[in-house]
Amino acid sequence: MDMLREILLDAGLEIIWFDSLGAKSSCIAIHVDWNNCILIDPGAAAMQPSYPLPREEKIILRRKAVYRIRSVARRCSTIIITHYHYDHHILLSDRDLENENIYAGKKLYIKDPNKYINYSQWRRSRLFLEQILNTQGLRLDDFYVKPWQKKFPDPVDDLRYIHERNYGDYMARRRELLLKGKKWFHKLVDYWRKNPWIRDNIVLPDNTRIFLGDGRKVQMGGAYVEIYPPWFHGVEYDKTGWVTPLYIVNRGYKIFYTSDLMGPIIEDYAYHISDLSPDLVIVDGPPTYLYPYMFNKINLDRAIDNMIKIIDSKPEIIIYDHHLLRDANWRKHVKKVIDYAKANKVALITAAEAIGEKPLIDKIVEQKHISD
Repeated sequence: MDMLREILLDAGLEIIWFDSLGAKSSCIAIHVDWNNCILIDPGAAAMQPSYPLPREEKIILRRKAVYRIRSVARRCSTIIITHYHYDHHILLSDRDLENENIYAGKKLYIKDPNKYINYSQWRRSRLFLEQILNTQGLRLDDFYVKPWQKKFPDPVDDLRYIHERNYGDYMARRRELLLKGKKWFHKLVDYWRKNPWIRDNIVLPDNTRIFLGDGRKVQMGGAYVEIYPPWFHGVEYDKTGWVTPLYIVNRGYKIFYTSDLMGPIIEDYAYHISDLSPDLVIVDGPPTYLYPYMFNKINLDRAIDNMIKIIDSKPEIIIYDHHLLRDANWRKHVKKVIDYAKANKVALITAAEAIGEKPLIDKIVEQKHISD
């Protein structure tokens, strides 16, 4: 494990907080040089009601995550936000920030709030930006513009490998869901076209700069960062919207950060990651805590097969965490992935293990067995 931590150090990758530490989060920092770092997805949320801890302890762990994020944010010149779920960004009104503006003076690369975004995140993005602007006595209305894009390609049309999989008896239901999803997408397109957009490259008096991140390729000091065009947050036409994964080259290491792909579930995403042959992969595992009621076996099997595809590309380390570590039975659900990584000598570890700790959910399960 010491050798793995040394690789992460060499690559400039710092684990800030993840679900395996007890609060919903997927936050990392990339250290470019001695005085410059990039903070990615600075957010944290308390664990769901089914997580086996008292509510008070969940709140404490969430507060610890926010304090840690605050501390690291002070050292970073750039912040990237891949989407607007609260385990990936923090509002300035959050009481645990204690009135500290962690975004002040930073370069912010944010998920485009105008397109390939669902209704909920559309509203959240504007609340997020409004609070930042208000610190400078500015109003969000002053940064509205007319939509500059009229055509919005259906992202499912660009997916190839999803159509090659045999879904067996699920095929009819799958076609039904895809048709329903396409209608949902077209309604969203109408919404994007009819409502005012927020402009790109906003410069504030405190030297905060806000860029729309989707599809950007940026040189940040010695690091190359590619912010991907939007990928689905889960399955095709997932109602939770879209995220912007990251491909980073830093200190000679190729790093892929999935954000929230929930597995990944979509085959094309796994094939793309594999084709990059990354050295380090930070991947959010499938949400098995929702299985089988809100996350079915078909999509769990897809997520497992897709992780095996990524393992075949032989990364040095895979950080396997986030949604997956909300489940006491996570190891059982993804045993095939764990065994395959071990057989192929690929280090597949949780974020907690990457910093020398045992995942909190594993500790809770062990303590329960001892008390029983």
